[in-house]
Amino acid sequence: MDAATRLLDDDGLPAGTDLPRWLAPLPEWLENFGLNIAWLVVVINLVGTAFGFWYYGYQFSIEPTAMWPLVPDSPVATLFIALSLALWKLGRSNEYVNALAFFGCLKLGLWTPYVLLAFKGDFSYLHWAMYNFLFWSHLAMVVEAFLIQRYAEFPSLAVLVAVGWYALNDLVDYFVPIAGTPHHTLIPAEPIVDGVVQHVSPAHEYAAAGAVLLTVAATFLALATRVAKLERGGID
Repeated sequence: MDAATRLLDDDGLPAGTDLPRWLAPLPEWLENFGLNIAWLVVVINLVGTAFGFWYYGYQFSIEPTAMWPLVPDSPVATLFIALSLALWKLGRSNEYVNALAFFGCLKLGLWTPYVLLAFKGDFSYLHWAMYNFLFWSHLAMVVEAFLIQRYAEFPSLAVLVAVGWYALNDLVDYFVPIAGTPHHTLIPAEPIVDGVVQHVSPAHEYAAAGAVLLTVAATFLALATRVAKLERGGID
């Protein structure tokens, strides 16, 4: 067996989930490939996390320090997936981390391309290479989310923790900021005046709708995965 074939093989990997395609859209060969290069994926995500914190540098400078943990949404999601894959490779898979990584990669992996398209004209200041990097790298996070289904069980308490974290993010990002103004990722459709983001309508509502709907979608998919695995006897 040559090296390329081994990367697509399921030797030493968790058994295929046999989930319906609408629930687990990745072909098995792609799941195998992603899991076989898990350590490389971990490193890429850690680099992406570092880049993400750098990218949020300006936003940190205008946000209350107490809210910083809730500001860098995508870098936190890539950190979660790096931890999820690393713990799985080390034989110490953690269902709480798995659920947080699934929610984060699915939600932010889709929200960012949605915003880039919805406000494409406002993002014209970005170099085309950066625009495409942001767009496609975030879609890759969605692919990573579905790798987790292969080894995660999504127990109810873990899903509840992930729902709580991302619901809290939605709350302070769009509805009740606690300190300062809402803390969602800066979008150019909302101007900054004297260091204060102006959360103008309808841009704010469009961004909020995407975030909330994706939190609901992640919740549904995690619980549906749990139910489907129980029905198939894949977990106890």
